[in-house]
Amino acid sequence: MKKTDLLKKTTAAFVPTLMAASLSLAALPVLAADYEFNIVHLSNTSDEDYDGAVVLKDYVEAQSNGRIQVNIYSGGQLCGNPTECIEALQANLIQVFNTTTGGLANVFPEIQAIDIPYIFPTDRVAECALNNEMLVGPLRKELLDRTGSMRLMTIGNTGGWRNFATTNKQIKTPADVKGLKIRTINSPIQMQLVKAMGGSPTAVPWPEVYTSLATGLVEGTKNGITDIMGMKFNEHIKYMTLDGHGYMASMWWMNNDSLKDMPEDLQHIMMDGFDALREVTTVMPKRRQIEAYNEFKASGGTVYAPTADEKAQFQEAAKPVRDWFVNEYGAKWVETTENAVKSCEASINESYMAQN
Repeated sequence: MKKTDLLKKTTAAFVPTLMAASLSLAALPVLAADYEFNIVHLSNTSDEDYDGAVVLKDYVEAQSNGRIQVNIYSGGQLCGNPTECIEALQANLIQVFNTTTGGLANVFPEIQAIDIPYIFPTDRVAECALNNEMLVGPLRKELLDRTGSMRLMTIGNTGGWRNFATTNKQIKTPADVKGLKIRTINSPIQMQLVKAMGGSPTAVPWPEVYTSLATGLVEGTKNGITDIMGMKFNEHIKYMTLDGHGYMASMWWMNNDSLKDMPEDLQHIMMDGFDALREVTTVMPKRRQIEAYNEFKASGGTVYAPTADEKAQFQEAAKPVRDWFVNEYGAKWVETTENAVKSCEASINESYMAQN
């Protein structure tokens, strides 16, 4: 987007803080760059979302010889929640934003197909499937068709895997979830998983989770270990179960006009920059998880890895969630995701055979 075009589009839902920030940017002296983009992410600067944004900024500014300038806004500086940020992205007031599937549910609830429990068996399969045009291509087209403005650039990771974490009871099989009050986000698919295992899902806003664990309002949560340690939930969480029911995908969006207004060579540089971002955001959570698990155990926590038989029990117990999703939203996106997974598993198996 050329700087003179920064404020061409607006929406009635546009938040005043974002308008003030955008106007102040427009008042700045003209810079040497031909195109200027604002990247917004809601996490802090210690998160892999920020790491990815920094890599994207460095790559595109260097490869474009300064023709592109990228500004990074962390921690909700220009918009405070996914709804506000998506509205701003669609209005071209910010140009890049990332969401989880839950953050996009109001725009495209079917995207939660990639959150169906245990749909991804391993990191390698998840990363392959979420970078596979068999899945990403149709998702990109669907969102562009629905919104006219949101282009899916890449899918990375934010926080590793969701696992069960509890305060007073170790979960080894789905039967152990029965009767437990488990914190979830306000997402039907997350609640359905807890219900399928006999637990009591309790939607608690993120800032209130620590207190809810401390007071016993909930007896567990479904989060990645880095989030648990970062928020000091380990002061109350004593057990982690590595069931890996959810790969925490992070979808990075760009305003389509902002991309298409550039010449083709710069569009390609942006696409390559997002690929570099994807690599960083899939690698960094793995490194941070190692440190976080060590810290959790050092603080007195217990980590349990289910056996193959126990994992199969978790997968069987979660099957009603898939059925519920298909009844609610249809089978198209579930099957598209599953087909990408099968394709990746076949490709990975071929690579194993080639090395024998």
